[in-house]
Amino acid sequence: MIRDITIGQYYTTDSTVHRLDARTKVIFTFFYVVALFVVKDYSGFLPLVSIFLFSVILSKIPFRYILRGLKPILFIVLLTVLFNFFGSVGGKVIFKWGILRMTDEGLRRGTFLALRLILLMLGTSMMTFTTTPTSLTDALEHIFRPLKVIKVPVHELAMMMSIALRFIPILLDETDRIMKAQQARGADFESGNLFKRAKALLPIFIPLLISAFRRAFDLAQAMEARCYHGGEGRTRFRPMKYKMADYITFLLAIMLLGVSITLRVIR
Repeated sequence: MIRDITIGQYYTTDSTVHRLDARTKVIFTFFYVVALFVVKDYSGFLPLVSIFLFSVILSKIPFRYILRGLKPILFIVLLTVLFNFFGSVGGKVIFKWGILRMTDEGLRRGTFLALRLILLMLGTSMMTFTTTPTSLTDALEHIFRPLKVIKVPVHELAMMMSIALRFIPILLDETDRIMKAQQARGADFESGNLFKRAKALLPIFIPLLISAFRRAFDLAQAMEARCYHGGEGRTRFRPMKYKMADYITFLLAIMLLGVSITLRVIR
């Protein structure tokens, strides 16, 4: 499962989506998430799914690679579905076993929330798949620049988010290496009940924690050696500039949100 986690990973290729301005992708993702929570029935998912599939085609990212990132959250999705299946009140009872009772309203709500979680994960992952951490940092700093008026450290917050995203795949690779090293020494992470498996993971967490602190210390020293003092007076090798494709994407985002609101109102 460690190798299936794709959060924060950048997929290197040349595509229309990759060449979009990072600010465009951040804003479009925001509109996508808002539209996702605006819809209230299954028909509202149709434009969202269509936009997602269209962006996958344009990004040239294998669909299997994108779906692989769903494996780590399947447990959360399943738990959400079960809570709604047997926890919803109202509707016609379609299944009953002891104190457990499933209604048609619970079935509809559980399936609806599962689809929303899956589309949320897939849609937000497309932004990290097609945007480098450096570009994402610059985009967030540009978008939240007005907050500097009220003394919000925008650059520092964007840098922290970028470092966190960059460290996710690094720590996942480190965890995979530690697990393989422990298995070569006879460690067993798959047999036994849940508590035994959790106890068997302790030899992984300690060296992983030490490695994370070591990497953080090395990064801090490297930034100090390069005289890093935040965003003041900082220039960029590749300045951000909107192109025609970015304006078309903005228009598409507004249309997507408008269609979602319209479908919610008329139903």
